[in-house]
Amino acid sequence: MPHLHIVAGDFEDAQVIALLAHHFAAMRSTAPEESCHVMPLDAMRAADLDFFAAWEGETLAGVGALKRLDATHGEIKSMHTAAAFRGQGVGQAVLNHLMTHARALGLQRLSLETGASDFFVPAHAMYARNGFQPCEPFGDYKPDPNSVFMTRGL
Repeated sequence: MPHLHIVAGDFEDAQVIALLAHHFAAMRSTAPEESCHVMPLDAMRAADLDFFAAWEGETLAGVGALKRLDATHGEIKSMHTAAAFRGQGVGQAVLNHLMTHARALGLQRLSLETGASDFFVPAHAMYARNGFQPCEPFGDYKPDPNSVFMTRGL
């Protein structure tokens, strides 16, 4: 696994902007627009979320965000590992960081929405290994055959 340094992400950093643009395009390619809940960069800047970037040296390896839904419930948003770092534990490291951060905020539950297509099978497996279980839609989400909803207590 790379030696990662996970810090608050900078939405002005060129590598962050590029990875989030790639993430947005990749997510948009997996489902119809009405079923794709990826947050564009401008929405992330405005949202009540904490955004983190995982770096190996000067190279961005991955990103992830935690959005507070209420005082006890948070949502994992925009988890993405750069292609060159896939399969090396970056996603797990970012998820661990987000779960630790959520506990520090006093959150008691974390939930997420992800795609239902084969593209997302590795993500489903990682979340399941970390105690996330399928759940009903939460927050403002509606049932959608293109979405998988998962949750876990902290």
